[in-house]
Amino acid sequence: MIIVTGGTGFIGSATVWGLNKRGRSDVVIVDNVSHEEKEHNIASLQYEERLEIPDFREKLAAGDFDNKNVEAIIHLGANSSTTERDWDHLLDNNVHYTQEIIRWCADKGVRCVYASSGATYGDGALGFSDDPELFDQLKPLNLYGKSKLDVDIWARDGGYHEKVVGLRYLNVFGPNEYHKGDMASVIYKKFQEIKEGKPFTLFKSYHSDYADGESTRDFVYVKDVIDATLHFIENKEPAGVFNVGTGKARTWNDVAKSTYVALGEEPNIEYVEMPEALRDQYQYHTQADITRLKKAGFTQKFTSLEEAIGDYVKNYLVPHRHLGD
Repeated sequence: MIIVTGGTGFIGSATVWGLNKRGRSDVVIVDNVSHEEKEHNIASLQYEERLEIPDFREKLAAGDFDNKNVEAIIHLGANSSTTERDWDHLLDNNVHYTQEIIRWCADKGVRCVYASSGATYGDGALGFSDDPELFDQLKPLNLYGKSKLDVDIWARDGGYHEKVVGLRYLNVFGPNEYHKGDMASVIYKKFQEIKEGKPFTLFKSYHSDYADGESTRDFVYVKDVIDATLHFIENKEPAGVFNVGTGKARTWNDVAKSTYVALGEEPNIEYVEMPEALRDQYQYHTQADITRLKKAGFTQKFTSLEEAIGDYVKNYLVPHRHLGD
């Protein structure tokens, strides 16, 4: 069996969908269902059972999975809110939980792929290299990013990166993110506003090197993210931390224009003031260095921003479909 934690969430349910596409239904989903859209995320998917998070952690610690022929654990479960202020919660839910799974997998010889995050890079001043020697220099801008970096450093120093894989996802968007609220992609949120007749609003620039709407992000489609994630299940040798992004930054203006093209409408973009609290910590550029990802054998071409937004808008957002529907 393959265990997918966070399996009713965005990337988690997409991972189960990806496994189904590969003919795998021997999947155990670990997640609490806290939103009706999470129920919809897995409604059309094939899996053996779903466990609540506390039950899974207890069973794992008690040895209930020791003799159950677990092939891999894909650990995507976490509190992904970049505004979370409760460090004790993040320490248990994001750090300790991940450590428990990594230890168990390493002890049992089970493949482990866990979610790190592009949030570990902070403002990007030190670049976006996934070289483990640079981990200690990184300064995340929020506690979520700190929780992910703490795990990466702990796993590196404990020798676990000789066996397990951590994936630093960049700006992921696509179907099955409908439950994420403020943490959903801008593409999803602005689509809702466009439907209401509102313009596509972007922050004005407060950086002399960037015109309004010209700051950049490494936007990566969730379907590509799943292919990259499952590459490390299908190929057991690579280990360590790897960036998962396209390696090509695109502008917010590109995102807005592509959304309108997908809808067959003329662009209506407005630039608004950025809240003062964000101005000193706003990222004007992210772009994953995917050299190590390619060396690990993942050489698949990433979907272009225009193609990805077109697929997302036309085939999922407009009909409000989920992966697998």
